[in-house]
Formats: sequence, structure tokens, C-alpha cells
Amino acid sequence: MRADNAPVIRLEDYQPTDYLIDTVSLAIGLHPTETRVTATLALRPNPAGHAGASLALDGDELVFVSAALDGSPLAADAYTASPEKFVLHRPPQQPFTLTIETCVNPTANTKLMGLYRSNGTYCTQCEADGFRRITYFLDRPDVLSVYTTRIEADADTPLLLGNGNPAEAGALADGRHFAVWHDPFPKPSYLFAIVGGDLDHVEDVFTTASGRKVKVAVYVERGKRERARYALDALQRAMRWDEEVFGREYDLDVFNIVAVSAFNMGAMENKGLNIFNDKYVLASADTATDSDYANIEAVIAHEYFHNWTGNRITCRDWFQLCLKEGLTVFRDQEFSSDARSRPVKRIADVRVLRSAQFPEDAGPLAHPVRPRAYKEINNFYTATVYEKGAELIRVLKTLVGGQHFRRGMDLYFERHDGTAATIEEFIACFAEASGRDLSAFSQWYEQAGTPRLSARGRYDAGAKTYTLTLAQTTLPTPDQPEKRPMVIPVALGLIGESGRELPLTTADGATDGGVLVLDGAERTVIFTDVEERPVPSLLRGFSAPAILDLDLTDDDLLVLFAHDTDAFNQWQAAQTVATRIIVRAVEALHAGGTVQVPVGLAQALGHFLDARALRDPAFAAQVLSLPGEADIAREIGENIDPEAIFTARKAVRETLGQALAGKLAHLYGELAIDAPYSPDAAQAGKRALRNGVLGLLTAGDAARGEALARAQFDAATNMTDRLGALSVLSLVAGEAREAALQAFYDRYRDDPLVLDKWFALQASIPEAGTLERVKRLLSHPAFSLSNPNRTRALIGSFAMANLTQFARADGAGFAFVADVILQLDPANPQVASRLSTAFRTWKTLEPGRRAHAEAALRRIAAATPLSQDVADIVTRSLA
Repeated sequence: MRADNAPVIRLEDYQPTDYLIDTVSLAIGLHPTETRVTATLALRPNPAGHAGASLALDGDELVFVSAALDGSPLAADAYTASPEKFVLHRPPQQPFTLTIETCVNPTANTKLMGLYRSNGTYCTQCEADGFRRITYFLDRPDVLSVYTTRIEADADTPLLLGNGNPAEAGALADGRHFAVWHDPFPKPSYLFAIVGGDLDHVEDVFTTASGRKVKVAVYVERGKRERARYALDALQRAMRWDEEVFGREYDLDVFNIVAVSAFNMGAMENKGLNIFNDKYVLASADTATDSDYANIEAVIAHEYFHNWTGNRITCRDWFQLCLKEGLTVFRDQEFSSDARSRPVKRIADVRVLRSAQFPEDAGPLAHPVRPRAYKEINNFYTATVYEKGAELIRVLKTLVGGQHFRRGMDLYFERHDGTAATIEEFIACFAEASGRDLSAFSQWYEQAGTPRLSARGRYDAGAKTYTLTLAQTTLPTPDQPEKRPMVIPVALGLIGESGRELPLTTADGATDGGVLVLDGAERTVIFTDVEERPVPSLLRGFSAPAILDLDLTDDDLLVLFAHDTDAFNQWQAAQTVATRIIVRAVEALHAGGTVQVPVGLAQALGHFLDARALRDPAFAAQVLSLPGEADIAREIGENIDPEAIFTARKAVRETLGQALAGKLAHLYGELAIDAPYSPDAAQAGKRALRNGVLGLLTAGDAARGEALARAQFDAATNMTDRLGALSVLSLVAGEAREAALQAFYDRYRDDPLVLDKWFALQASIPEAGTLERVKRLLSHPAFSLSNPNRTRALIGSFAMANLTQFARADGAGFAFVADVILQLDPANPQVASRLSTAFRTWKTLEPGRRAHAEAALRRIAAATPLSQDVADIVTRSLA
């Protein structure tokens, strides 16, 4: 069967499994090429299933060895075994035990799913359907079992970890040794994990709210122990926060994290044994940026929070994936907001949503937060499920209020602990806790696309009224040509031209709590006793994942920028003005004109920097960061010319850099930190603003900026300042750039995670020569297509973060990425399919580029063989 002819799995076809597996006993004899796995499954017929049905267990590239029923070998005609399936033709219709032995080759497992080796360490990745690559099983999330795992290995693999609590360990007569782990909490197979290796670690004891002692540890490759301490600290802070904010206490005696260098994802929440991509664990001042520290903190928290939202309560089927991922992203966002700056975190999260999820919602890969059908579930670990899924939790909290939200979460934990739940069951808890009808809110989970919210206002000075009309529309998406109105909570305020916040007075109390709910196509509200012409501040805090169209002038927006009491909308106002200016510049370039930048924006930015830069540098850094090329492309919407966007944006930055040169130079000096490095929010904010100032200074005066950047690069005592300077230097062609790149490589040639930054930076240079540079780097001794991090750094950065060169007018960028996808696909289809999503916005390009992109996609689609992962993405992209 060709991969693109794979069967479609549909939500409406869900049926309970015919058999349940109460306990799983695994004996795993680790060996580099011939690992033996003996699985003893205690099964019974499911009363909700089909009586007398055969038992069909999933497999994937398994080598079958033997099988026994209730301790007796099975007759040859009693079963059928293939690499992909084990079928017991006539299972007993009472509880029975099935024992199956399989053999797997961890070293040859380049797909990094199931059991594989990473730098000599045995590890597993079973979500979504990797457990079937270890043993035959009912590999679906609604089969919950209690696991006991016995692991055996040679002496060169001294560390043996599994799910749950340690039960037994010891030496064996043949020089090998063993460890037994028992997990008392029923879990689906995707949460199974083992680790075997020779690793170092840091550990501590965490005391829970009820006084229990929990051993917490982070395991890393030898020589990297000190770089794991921040991760350990972040873990304990997350554990305490979850107790205080959500009332969730950890439930096992140990919690282990293991960092590996070859991992398809960021991390995995296996029960009691989280396995991480080491980029989200390892950190030191010399090797990790402030952003790395923040990401480590967030991902550590995310995977820990899954212990309750994902593990103790899992999802009934993969269509409910957002029930664990979107909810847990919301929880980690809240944790980071409390740990750092809530406004800055909100802005950063919305930037991610708009750059990753909005294009997904607007293109051929659009799908609802809860999809209705899929061919390859690995392709639905998307920004829609994660980021938009988190936004829906935020919308829900806004609709029901904070107290009712907490009651709803408590009810959800109480009612569904130990089960595999659905979105309907989740929402029902909040409806019951709040007494609200949330059936209309549920539409958010069923409908793809980003609502577009238009706002029109009219002020009547004589009557002192302000009439605000809101309307919503959502464009058609694949398989959903007709759209229904969504329930959109619009947090709002009114800012007078004098700069003061005006009261929200309406006859019907429509904006109680400062939130107006739009649940139809249109709604009009009249505010009374409005003493002066107001400027509406809408979607405060980005209260719903929508695109907002305002009938405000640039001057109106600058009033919000100067005076809005909502930090998010203050930032948004500046972004909107800058976006308008750059879009107008693109239009001028297409018309043969020149770029004009109104003085108002530079003046407003100057006043802002005078008032806020040193008081709130992290927020100021966000304000100073202009909308990116992808943001501008999204605003233009169709017939996009990436080169024109780049030129226009560069010209606007140059003008602002020149207009603000004096203030920027002064700020650059004021923001220097004369203290030992700390990744805390205060220092990180100063460094973020200082590096942003350096970039804008360089845009206005390349020679001056290059000199400052080179000096900062040479004097840097931490990775944030060093990489910030190198990033600025990378945009100025010449000997200084190449010398700095070489110096960076020479310093970090033996540190894989830092070299990823080196590869990624070069792939992101927006110059015509970058494609040839990237091709040369493919042959660099430090590059390996088999390492997901390295591939994402070089090829992913080129395809996802370098719009002008990936979408070159000659099509060479598209052709190159297509070549890499086809080369990578046989070895690691998951990473190849992720790269394929770089083409998701190809239909919005101008005709010439669009034709080149389509040709590259059709060449991929025609390849044989082609994995189901890549075929699914490419087929949907071409639809």
C-alpha cells in the first residue's frame, strides 16, 4: 500500500477495545542489536466490546519469537504473527494470560520511536504509537494497565530506570545485573519508558505539601552534571507551584528526568520517568542563552504538569490530544507567567501563536483543535493542538471566571482520575461548576480557522455616547466551507484622548468585569456618560485567538501605545502601527516608489524608551522588536513577495535606528550589567533590551553597530551576550562576520548544543549566498542528518526562519529542502514530515514562487517509497 493510500481514522468510528489489559509484566534483556522483550499480559474481555472477537495486537517491525497462553505454548494454528500484527484467533472468554517474546534492534532504530540508542544510552519514545515497536500490544490510549518492568543489562550499562517506583535490583550470575520497577497507577502504553546507560546525575529530596519525601533526579551524560542543576531547580519549583495553584501533589516516591541527545520531540512525560531532548535540560552561563533557561523552565514544568493532565487523566483517543496538550501548555504558561513577567510572557506566547498557528489555520494544513480524522497521528502534534488548544483553556477561564475555573478543574481531577477522558467530559465539569451553558463554547474545538473580528466605533459628543459594533467572520478551511460564529470574550477598555481610562457604563451591564462576549455574527453596545472621544482598547491580554481589524488611525493607536493600562494592548498598538508602515512600504516598492516612515512612530518609541526602558527592560525589548517578515506576509495575505517585505522592513529599521541613534547609544551603555551572570527575569530583561538596542543601532549605522557588536562578542561573559553580538554581526557581510563565526566554532566545537546555534544562525542569514553556505554545511564534519537537533538547526532554520532564501524567486530554496526531505524520510519520517510543513503557506506566494513551491511538493509526492508521515503532509498541502 502506498503511504498516501493509508486508511483514514475517524473520530465518529471510535469503538471501545474488545479486550482490556489489567496488568503488564515486561522482562527486557538489553542488547545493542538483539534486545529480547517478554511481555506477559493479563487480559479479559471488555463488556463494552464485541464478545468472542479475535484479539489483534499492534506491532511495527517486530521480530516474533514465541507465544504462550496461560503458560502453555500456543499451537501454530492458534495465532498469526507478522512484524505488524499478532492475532489470537480464539481468545478465552474469561480472564487469561498471554505471554509473547519479541526481538528488537535498538542500534538500527533510526526512527527514534520505540526502543533505541542515543550516544550509547538505551531509551524509549512511545507516544503516539511507539510501544508497538517494543512488543505486540493494544497500542491505544484508552487501554490502561498496571506495569511491572524487569530490565537486565551488562555491567557497562549500570543505570537501569523504569516507570513508577524502584522495587528490586541486584547482580546476576553471568555478570549482568537487573532492576525491577513497578508503577501502581494504570497508564496507557504510550507512557511506558525505560532507560539504560552510564549516566551522571544531580538529585535532591522534595517534600510534598502532605509531608511525603520524593527523590528527584536529573540524569545526563558524564561531564555535564553541573549543567543539569537549573533543570532540577525548575522541577522543584514546578512541583510546588502545582500544589499551590492547582492543588496537585506528586504521587510516586521518585521522579526522574533523563536527557538524551537524539530525540524527535522536546520531551516526553512518561510516568515518573521523563525523557528529554538534552537542549531542554542542559544549561550554563557559557553555553545557554536567557531564552534557553526560560525554555528549560517551561518544558520541565510542562512535562511535570502532565503527571495529572495527561497521565493520571489521559485522553480516550488521539482525537482528544488537546485535552492533555493544550491544557498542559496553558498550565506551563501560567507557571512561567508567575515565575517571570506576566505581560512579557503573554506577548511571547501570542508571538508564537501568530507565527506558528495562524498560518496553519489559514492554509491547507488547517484542522480543528480536535480533529475529526487523520491518516498519521504524529502529524497532529501541531501548533493548533498545543498553542491554540491552550488559548481555548484561557477563553474558558475568561468566560466562567477564575473561581469557577478552579472549581471546574478540581471537579475534573476528582471525577476522571484514572480514566481516559474526552473534551465533552472536560467541558461538562466547568458547566457544572459555573452553572453556565458551555455548548456554544465547544464550537471552538470543532471548527478550524482563525476568527476575524472587526470593530467599528462612533462617538456622539452631544449625547456623550460611544457606539461600538463588533462583527466576526471565519474564512473557509479544508473540509469546512461553512463557518458558525464563535463565542469570543472581548476584554476591553476605553482610553480618552487625554490619556485617562474611561468608565465602561452601559444600560444593560454588557461589559461586566470589562469583558464583552460576542457569541453571534455581530453585536452593538452603547456606552454612556463618555466625557471625551475614546479610543477602544480591544482584546486586552489577547482574550481570544482572533485577528482584530480596527477602524483606528495611526494616531489613535499611538494614543493606546502611550496610555493604555493593558500592557499587551500597549505593545500591540505599537506593533500594529509598525505593521501598517511596513505594508505601505511594500506597496510603495511594488509601485516603484521609496519607503517613507512617518516621524510619529520614531517619536513615540523615543518617548516610550525614555519612560519605560530602564524601568521595565523586558517589556521594552518586546516593544522595540518590530513585526517579523512572516508577520508582514500574514498581514498582506496573498501574492506575497518575500524580497519586497525584507527590503521594506530593513528600510524601516534603518530609519528608526537613525532617528533614535542618540537614545539607543545611551541606553546601550546604561544597560550593561556589572554583576555575575544570573538567568533571572531582571537580568534577562536587561540583556534582551540591550541586544535589541544593538540590533537597531546597527540597522541605522552598520559600521558603528559592527564595531559595538564585535567588542561585545569579544568581551562577553555569557552566551546571551555572545550570541546576541554574533547575531548582529551575521547581518553585516564581511571579514568581521566570518572571523566571529570561526571564533565561535573554535570555542564550542565540542559542544553539540552550542554548535546547533552556530548552524542555525548561518542558515538564517537573509542573503543570496546563504543557500550555498547551507549546502556546504551539510558536508561539515559536525553535521549529521541523523541527529534531529542538528537537522532542525540547519535545515529547519533555513526553511522556517529565512523566508527570502527558502522562497527564492528561482525556486532553488524549495528544491533544496525537498531534496533533504526525500533523503531524510527513509531514516526518520517524523523529522522529515516536520520539515515538510515549511511549505504550508506556499499558496499565498506570488505566482512565480508559487509555481516553484508546487513543483517541489509534487516531486516529493511522486517519490516511491514515501512514508505515511510525509505523504500525509504533502498531500494535504497540495489539496
